[in-house]
Amino acid sequence: MKILITGCAGFIGFHLSKFLSKKYTVLGIDNINNYYSTSLKYSRINFLKKISPKNFIFYKIDISNFSKLEKVFKSHKVDIVVNLAAQAGVRYSLIHPDKYVKSNLNGFFNILEISRKNNVKHFLYASTSSVYGKRKINDKLSENDRVDFPIQFYAATKKSNELIAHSYSSLFKIPTTGLRFFTVYGPWGRPDMSLFKFTKNILENKKIDIFNRGNHVRDFTYIDDVIKMVSKLIFKKPKIHKKITTKKSDAPFRVINIGNDKPVGLLKFIQILENTLGKKAKKNFLSLQKGDVIKTQCDTTELKKLIKIKPTSLEKGTENFVKWYKDYYKI
Repeated sequence: MKILITGCAGFIGFHLSKFLSKKYTVLGIDNINNYYSTSLKYSRINFLKKISPKNFIFYKIDISNFSKLEKVFKSHKVDIVVNLAAQAGVRYSLIHPDKYVKSNLNGFFNILEISRKNNVKHFLYASTSSVYGKRKINDKLSENDRVDFPIQFYAATKKSNELIAHSYSSLFKIPTTGLRFFTVYGPWGRPDMSLFKFTKNILENKKIDIFNRGNHVRDFTYIDDVIKMVSKLIFKKPKIHKKITTKKSDAPFRVINIGNDKPVGLLKFIQILENTLGKKAKKNFLSLQKGDVIKTQCDTTELKKLIKIKPTSLEKGTENFVKWYKDYYKI
């Protein structure tokens, strides 16, 4: 079996490539853009090449380039596609929306259309919990909720991905699964995310910026748990439904929350990190940032119908990240 993973130099793509290349041929695609440290991305790629020299094949390609992308499919009989390549970041989308059009819309169309032409058996793609937008503070976020009111452009592009995927599932019967990730964290993480930034600043005796004066709540999901979930879902294709309801079409299409239903307050999260580092943070409390969602809590009802999940504790996950960070940066 050959599994094509776009965004393989990214955080989730790297870990999924590492896990699947133990057993399958993984075709990794990434453009190695400079949204954050390219040296970290190349470190991930070199690590994959080292541990899976036969099963991991890397192509440096931007998914907005249709012809180069198509050549990879012509060179290999691709069975499964996991599209994780995207311009990430909620706050970055406020100042560079054009980059999201290129990658999250044009690039997404390219990989989906080429997958259709090559009869891919299952097309999975990254969506986000940000599609849920503003909600009442105690709401669990369910796949059955309406998600018609994104509050940033990043979320709008991801919701667009879900709509486009549904149209392809309906027209061409391609099984598609959208993965709504909830605040993924862990070793080899992204430098633009809170755990990475907080750890760096605390160790360097710098202040950490705490938006919404610490009143954010997030459903933190450890990377190893995410990879277990996604790797199992790869082999659980959505089927054509016999009945159309107000909440489900007849297309072989699904979106699924990838989280663990254990929300934690931002200040509690910082306290856990401080305990792990054995060092207090210098805090800079700021107001709510435009585009930020105050709380996310993942409803895992639909996920549990498909697979078993056993979440890693935030304490253990944070400990693992800090160990990796110190090893990687030789601290």
